[in-house]
Amino acid sequence: MTRPRRIGVAAAAVFFAFALYEIVTSFVAYTADAYVQSDLIKLAPQVTGHILAVHVTDNQSVAEGDLLVTIDPTLFQLEVEQRKAEVDEARAHVAADQDLLASSRDSLTEVASAAAYARDNQRRLAVLAKEQDVARAELDQADDALRRADAALEGARQAIAQAQSDITMHQAAQARATAALAIAEWRLARTRLVAPTTGTINNLTVRVGDTAEANVPLIGIVDARAWRIVANYQESFIRSFEIGSEAWVWLDSEPWTLHRAKIAGIARGISRHPASAALLPYVAPATDWIRLQRRFPVTLTLVDPPEDLKLYMGADARVVILP
Repeated sequence: MTRPRRIGVAAAAVFFAFALYEIVTSFVAYTADAYVQSDLIKLAPQVTGHILAVHVTDNQSVAEGDLLVTIDPTLFQLEVEQRKAEVDEARAHVAADQDLLASSRDSLTEVASAAAYARDNQRRLAVLAKEQDVARAELDQADDALRRADAALEGARQAIAQAQSDITMHQAAQARATAALAIAEWRLARTRLVAPTTGTINNLTVRVGDTAEANVPLIGIVDARAWRIVANYQESFIRSFEIGSEAWVWLDSEPWTLHRAKIAGIARGISRHPASAALLPYVAPATDWIRLQRRFPVTLTLVDPPEDLKLYMGADARVVILP
């Protein structure tokens, strides 16, 4: 075969291979850059204290609500008792103020009646004194009795105002004490750390006697309700993908078995720099020394997976999507 013919055959072969690739990839989108994913719940206590008991073991399956860890509740229980006493004290103050208010109102009624009588008597004697039918001394006594009655009336009114002010103040103190009790009870309840979802304990390192710190992750749980497959596809593929499209997944943890799946989500953005990968995923554009096209994460969920199927977060997978 002559050299020009060999070159022509080679060029034809390359063209045929390229055409075949384009035809195949227009019907089948395959990637080996896929992995199993779930949600890792970083469970952190909301209070600080010594760990009294650990009720689970590493790699144990747990159900939502299962008790995981108990933090020593002694100090928290004592705080609850103290807050209860403060609530009782504030409630007693309010009750005493209300009794005083009722007594002050009764007194006001009495002194108001006495003041009304003294006023009527003073007016009557003042008329008689002008007509010189009574001695001046009797009018002076009536004037003095009226002044004392008015003073008593004003004192009763002030006592009522003071009682009402004390009630307002002690009711506010009772509200503060009640809120403090609620917080103390909330803190006490948080000494029992329970599973927020069904899943598997992962890499358990906590031990009895350790100190649990508030808002510092203590236990990791792989969520059993959030399994999915993340497949990174070249940007030339994703234009033909649609939500709900059918796919097939090969799990390296269960070889020689294909699982039906569907597309649940297609990423609309990636980070081009690892340092800035936070809210945007970063997919490395190179494997070893070979530079690849930019790839975008495609999320898939298994359709009716077998009940005995065990998935492992981070395990490798391979995905075929039929656009």
